[in-house]
Amino acid sequence: MNAIAIVLIGMAVVVVSILALRLHAFLALVLGALVVACLTPGEAVRNQELRGELLEVSARDVGGPPDHVGISVLEVHLDSRNPSVSRLSVLDAETLRFLGFAVNRSVPGDPLVGMTSVVTAKGETRAIGFNDVFVHPDTLQAAESLAAKPAIAHVATGFGNTAIKIGILIAMAAIIGTCLLRSGAAERIVTSALDWVGEKRAGVAFTASGFTLAIPVFFDTVFYLLIPLGKALRRKTGRNYTLYIMAIVLGGTMAHSLVPPTPGPLLVAAELGVDLGAMMIGGLMLGVATVVVGYQYARWANNRWDIPLRDEEEQSEPEESNADSQRDSDDHVATANENTNLPPLWLALLPILLPVLLIGGGTATKLAVKKAVEPTAFLEGLNATFAALGDKNIALIIGAAIAMLTLVIYKRASRKELAEAVQKSLMAGGVIILITSAGGAFGHVLRQTDIAAEMQRFGQIDQLGIALLPLAFLITTIVRTAQGSATVAMITAVGIIGPIVTPMVADGTLPFHPVYIALAIGCGSKPISWMNDSGFWVIGRMSGMTEAETLKTSSMVMIVMAITGLVLLTAAAMVLPLA
Repeated sequence: MNAIAIVLIGMAVVVVSILALRLHAFLALVLGALVVACLTPGEAVRNQELRGELLEVSARDVGGPPDHVGISVLEVHLDSRNPSVSRLSVLDAETLRFLGFAVNRSVPGDPLVGMTSVVTAKGETRAIGFNDVFVHPDTLQAAESLAAKPAIAHVATGFGNTAIKIGILIAMAAIIGTCLLRSGAAERIVTSALDWVGEKRAGVAFTASGFTLAIPVFFDTVFYLLIPLGKALRRKTGRNYTLYIMAIVLGGTMAHSLVPPTPGPLLVAAELGVDLGAMMIGGLMLGVATVVVGYQYARWANNRWDIPLRDEEEQSEPEESNADSQRDSDDHVATANENTNLPPLWLALLPILLPVLLIGGGTATKLAVKKAVEPTAFLEGLNATFAALGDKNIALIIGAAIAMLTLVIYKRASRKELAEAVQKSLMAGGVIILITSAGGAFGHVLRQTDIAAEMQRFGQIDQLGIALLPLAFLITTIVRTAQGSATVAMITAVGIIGPIVTPMVADGTLPFHPVYIALAIGCGSKPISWMNDSGFWVIGRMSGMTEAETLKTSSMVMIVMAITGLVLLTAAAMVLPLA
């Protein structure tokens, strides 16, 4: 069975498990990963593992003086997928010895066929030719050992590797989100935004508040938090309810898929090897641009459809990504409203903005040191400071500590109350870690099918250039539309597109920075939100909209922003590739 068929079967297992069997996303992803791992032949696992370690002969030239032991030097330009050796320009006798091969003298008389030869692992002596590949015997043995492992071992490895990358980040983000809600910091952000722009521009305030809060707080919770304020303003003004609903949606949903530490962009950045600071900065810039365009559509829709304020229907079941936090969000809002002792705006924003500044500052200073011919002592000291504090885990821990301190000071929370708040947030965050790590396991076994090599048979995928962006977007959109979850769509898409892009990053053939691919996947996770998406029902039921109204407002604005994001990314990658 070829890799594409195995991948399609795995995706079908996940979709059917979620939609038909109503399994939790964690179970669906683990089941899909296990099916893929069982169907993948050992040869594919071995080949995929070796793909980054092979040295392929793409050009050859025999000539020049013999080396110090009398063996002619064979100059072989490399087409290497291994970043540790990609800087080599020639494959000479010493390099061959390093790879574990014995080197013989050139066969005289025929410069094209009589090449410098090597002794293979089987003891055979043969000449080096075009398309020959070399790999260290230890690497080959390790790959064959990996291929012999049982399916569940591959699933567990992918799960563990992902948990290492994202576990602490998601746990700290969950603590920040809960403490922002309980301390009244979230309410301070919203009320300050409303005070600044005034009632006439309340839609802008909802958009800005939703975008800011959705960085550490999951989208459904942000919607639960803001929609009561939207309803209150609708009762007061008697108009613009459509705008308020869409403003909350478009602000929160784009941050959810573009800006870490939310799980989707966090995992995509990790899998593609994108620096977290670059992902944050790129996500913020693209998110703001798409939100501006989405807001224009929201204003047009508001003038076209006046959605009335209806009685609240029973809420749909919250999305699996933050069920516990979502169920408690109304209580958090009520608690905040009962107490007017809210933290100042700078302190309310600090747990969100400080980690972004620390991580982004680390990326910026590292780049500055790299570009500087002779870095100053101040620049090197600044880089060292940001290297310590700007570590993604440390930055989020600092943000969580500030959020907890804010809760203690402004809500007079006792140690017991603080412990209870942290426990609830970690319970919710634990679910997210499980889902995201299961998604990482699914992506890991998808890569082991050697899907990248299989897709190359349909054309030179790695030579698509700028067309890789719409390809990543389209793959994510198909998965999102099929099964409903934006996070699952991003996890699945990066498992398919990652094996194609990662080698291109390693050997420098990707014509733009991989952050563009990561953001294209984020944009592709927005369309199409419809009846199989639990978020669709949360928005519709909480706002009192019918299914048709939800489709033409919330779902449509996501499509508008997603397409806008793809267009902007494509243009930026052409003008400013950052390769």
